Amino acid sequence: MTEDFLQYLWKYKKLELTDLKTTKGEELILQQVGLHNTRQSGPDFFNARLIIKEQKWAGNVEVHIKSSDWYVHNHECDPMYDNVILHVVWEDDMDIYRKDNSIIPTLQLKDYIDQKVLIRYKKIIQTNNGQWIKCDKQLPTVSDFMITNWQERLFVERLEKKSILILELLKNSENNWEAVFFKLLAKNFGLQINGEAFLSLANSVDFSIVRKCANRLSNIEALFFGQAGLLENDSEEEYVQILRREYLFLQNKFKIKREGVLPFHFFRLRPANFPTIRLAQLAMLYFRNHHFFDTVIRVQTIKEFYDFFNVSLNGFWQNHYTFEKKSKSKTKRLTKSFVDLLLINTIIPIKFVYAKSLGKPSEEEVFKLISQVSYEKNRIIDNFIALKVPVENAMHSQAMIQLKTMYCDQKACLKCAIGNYLLNGG
Repeated sequence: MTEDFLQYLWKYKKLELTDLKTTKGEELILQQVGLHNTRQSGPDFFNARLIIKEQKWAGNVEVHIKSSDWYVHNHECDPMYDNVILHVVWEDDMDIYRKDNSIIPTLQLKDYIDQKVLIRYKKIIQTNNGQWIKCDKQLPTVSDFMITNWQERLFVERLEKKSILILELLKNSENNWEAVFFKLLAKNFGLQINGEAFLSLANSVDFSIVRKCANRLSNIEALFFGQAGLLENDSEEEYVQILRREYLFLQNKFKIKREGVLPFHFFRLRPANFPTIRLAQLAMLYFRNHHFFDTVIRVQTIKEFYDFFNVSLNGFWQNHYTFEKKSKSKTKRLTKSFVDLLLINTIIPIKFVYAKSLGKPSEEEVFKLISQVSYEKNRIIDNFIALKVPVENAMHSQAMIQLKTMYCDQKACLKCAIGNYLLNGG
């Protein structure tokens, strides 16, 4: 038994309501369960309304497994609990007193709970047999209609989560959306392994410098590679020599420092994802597009985005993946799968947050765009597909990643629409 489950029972009135009595035998009529407190401190429900022994009460409700938990948690010393009008417990093992020595009315839930609900709860929540997720045996029985509705809500939740970083960047960039977009795009060019390093590079120079350097490809390349510390090598190639000279010039001109830039990693990366290649591609994008953010906000179709990100590297990078070693000649393009990741993690989130900042609805555009993007291929998505969960596009895959990481892994089945569906008997 957990307090989360008891809160669930109270919040959704999963108890026999017709003949409620306190542990002292007083008639109890439940009018409003109150507002669930999801913060860390204070009573579990605010502003509940009850009638106890024909006396109307308005106040807070606290939920515990045992009555004695009141003293275990030291609530008698906390003024936030002075206005508790009902103590809801699974087992009443002692009387609880207010400061004026009056007893706080107590409701013992185990006397009023349908045993079928308890059986379903134990079947879903309390399983411990190495299952990938708690409900993986029951999940295939849930209708696609119910799941797809939940997926839409989960996707918006994931966008809201991604909004946190964007709003933080916006605050630190003095509301410069172009600068925020550059930092977010840079982070996602670094993928998981080098994402924080790319972001630290983007934060190390004022965006006005990036804008000025973007007028010339060798300048923007020198800026990125120099700030990344990747020009500190033994290469005698003319291209590398040019970048070193230009970076020294930019350092002196703009008083650029490398403090705070994290190291870039090559280990366990495929050559196409080496930071040298990704920085060169990012530089090419900014060389070609001087009003990047405005274009991203304006563009609405998936084809336009694929065309927009259709850049390739030639010249030195035609036969190099690093500065030190030649490789077989190959044009390095931004692949469709990589552009899809940029759409999922950069373009769509910033469109969403920007529209919200203007007070404009963006859900229709965002859902239309994300539904055209292929779903991600990873272990989480593979496992959900094996469980017959509908995954047809990136909206679905993003939703299922949100479900797995924020609900399944956190054992938050009681907050999950699928968990509630199964607890209610499907």
